[in-house]
Amino acid sequence: MALAYNPEEIDVLVKDYRLAIEPSTDGKFSMPAIDLLNNDKCSAYLGGVKGIFETSSDVATVSLFAKRYSYLIIASSLYAMSAFNKGLDYSIENCHVESSFQGQAWLPKVRLSDWPVSQPAEGGRKEWRDQVIRNIFAENIAKAWNSLSKIGPISKAVLWENTAIYVYWLYENKFGEGADAEQQSRIQEDYEYLLNEAPAHLFGETKNPLARFNSPKVATMASEAPIRIRKTCCYYYLAAEDPEDYCPTCPKIKHELRCN
Repeated sequence: MALAYNPEEIDVLVKDYRLAIEPSTDGKFSMPAIDLLNNDKCSAYLGGVKGIFETSSDVATVSLFAKRYSYLIIASSLYAMSAFNKGLDYSIENCHVESSFQGQAWLPKVRLSDWPVSQPAEGGRKEWRDQVIRNIFAENIAKAWNSLSKIGPISKAVLWENTAIYVYWLYENKFGEGADAEQQSRIQEDYEYLLNEAPAHLFGETKNPLARFNSPKVATMASEAPIRIRKTCCYYYLAAEDPEDYCPTCPKIKHELRCN
């Protein structure tokens, strides 16, 4: 099929962006993503995942799972959109969470049931891009966060900021690796659109969450490189051995700004 991904593109998505082709052999921590919308199934799944995170906190479990879910959904989908100019179906009904460990680290992947490939029509990339963004966020992540926020219970703001920090990191640090000039231009254009122009309805929200949590990076005494300080706490410290082991960008930390 003319629109299909070539083997090299699939290889990149699989090796670098957590896309799975086959089901995981670890069925205990794998599931259809649609199960996140079923209270009983989702609660049972999170009860198992809690052991991976070694925490008794429901809130920390939901937040830490949401970080992993954010990454596995957005990494391959947004890279395919911006680098390859191609889209796949990342609706929650078409996605499966496939458990995967690298050493002791739990780094699940996403597997798709169906592989309908889309590309923009000539002169119609903006409209096509909106469809891709809606498919990823409004038709998947927003639905998952609506459910998880009630099960936690946890603020959706925390879950959306967990998503946003990965979008920022991927576009600012990862997607440009090895990209040619045309890809670099498209990556930058898409990132600017996601942050500053994409309407809220594409995210299934009343405000664009990527714009909401974006802020200038600042130089602090605790960090060598400038950081974007979070607006919400992700509750990582509730799963850490040290109860004061906060993320470097946590708003609970008293950040001392570095003077130039």
